[in-house]
Amino acid sequence: MFRSTRDAGGALKHAVTGLLLTSLSGVTLTHAETTTTQGIYTCTDARGRKLTSDRPIAECSDREQKLLNPSGTLKARVGPNLTLKEHADLEARDKEEQEERARLNEEKRRERALLTRYPNKVIHDKERVAALAQIGVVRQAAITRIEELQRQRTAALDEMEFYKRDPSKAPPSVRLQINEVAQSLAIQQRFIADQDAEIKRVNANFDEELVRLKQLWALHAPAPPAAASKMR
Repeated sequence: MFRSTRDAGGALKHAVTGLLLTSLSGVTLTHAETTTTQGIYTCTDARGRKLTSDRPIAECSDREQKLLNPSGTLKARVGPNLTLKEHADLEARDKEEQEERARLNEEKRRERALLTRYPNKVIHDKERVAALAQIGVVRQAAITRIEELQRQRTAALDEMEFYKRDPSKAPPSVRLQINEVAQSLAIQQRFIADQDAEIKRVNANFDEELVRLKQLWALHAPAPPAAASKMR
């Protein structure tokens, strides 16, 4: 009876031991599988030591680390931990690069739009003429208005001739008309000056466009036909 009890206790002990070993093996296997899945970190620290680990290496936090696949091939590069200033500098550089890329993209977009609008110099010249003609119309209207005002001023001054010995006796309406005409003339003259400046601005814009268009036309010009084969 005592022997049966001892045998049973031994069997129980072996069973428990087996379960523990199985559990530990499972933990070890799971850890190994996780490590294999994540990869191996490797780096050379400040003292020249080559280090490896299954997680980011603290001794190499100030430098780049390589994350390798189980086969030993490169999976990724892990950058160093940055200080606040380094992080701010990096963000500033990234922002500058993004702005530069956006500027270049916008420039390309404008160039495509320019080529679509002006496929050749004839069309560009025609639009310049049309733009200047529009300004010319309103400028000519101002000149016509000035001529009319000058006639009104001449008539008012002629009427003032009757009162040249005593201008104070001239009707107030005549003196008022002379003042109003003078103000209107000044306004029209300023308007014409503005239109002259607009003509210069439009011409300058078209000249600037033409310089860029000549470059774009040359870049997108069709290739010359192949030379005819020599006669036999």
